[in-house]
Amino acid sequence: MTFPELLLPLAALLGAGLLAGFAAGIFGIGGGFVVVPALFVVLPLLGGLHSQYAHVAIGTSAATIIITSIRSLRSHAKRGAVEFGILKAWAPWVVLGDGLGVLLAKHVDGKILTVIFATGVLLMSLNFLLPKLGNRVVDDEMPSGLPLVAIAGGLGAFSALLGIGGGVIAILVMTLHGRSIHRAIATASGIGTLIAVPSAIGFAIIGLREGGLPWGSLGYVNVPATLAIASMSVLTAPLGVAAAHSLKPQLLKRIFGIYLIFIAVLMFKNALKM
Repeated sequence: MTFPELLLPLAALLGAGLLAGFAAGIFGIGGGFVVVPALFVVLPLLGGLHSQYAHVAIGTSAATIIITSIRSLRSHAKRGAVEFGILKAWAPWVVLGDGLGVLLAKHVDGKILTVIFATGVLLMSLNFLLPKLGNRVVDDEMPSGLPLVAIAGGLGAFSALLGIGGGVIAILVMTLHGRSIHRAIATASGIGTLIAVPSAIGFAIIGLREGGLPWGSLGYVNVPATLAIASMSVLTAPLGVAAAHSLKPQLLKRIFGIYLIFIAVLMFKNALKM
């Protein structure tokens, strides 16, 4: 592609990076809910087959989350809001589930992935918009034993399939177990790092022999898109963190819920085009 042809997708990717960084900071989600929809818009400008866009969007999103989530985690940690004990307990099962999710992704149709993504996001939004659900606490102690394995492993697999940092699920589990929305968001930002590294490597590997990929792709990871988005997200992640800690818990939950509905609608629309 010539430089003038790259200007429009580059501008779109830089803008997505700014939004993803802020979203990662304020919501602890790694930015995947911003990056994946943005990539569905931008990837056609980079060529390739439409049938490959879902996998490339998810793989590229995972690669950007590595940088975004680390930046967000460090900013939250400076405020003493991260529960590193939870991250340590969840880490091996998240990574194991993540590997399984990457293997499954190779055999799942792109349209199905998109519908799963949108449906899951829509259902999760209800927890943050309905007061009776959002304020519910099922236990004061975090899951352990087999429940921990099931939740953390399932989170890893689900997140790998959808190219997200897993923050939404982690936040849901932590708030249901007595953690404040602020501490849940802060800790969830670390989940993104645990998921993103093996996901990005896995998607790059399983896509190496695929044809019809957009320009600049290494397997299912688009390198130019990753660099453009990550370069901007590191600038705005601390701003998102500051915004999260300045908002009241109930307001933060409602903003998050509305944001998830918007993303779900956008992804359903993308699925209809496939």
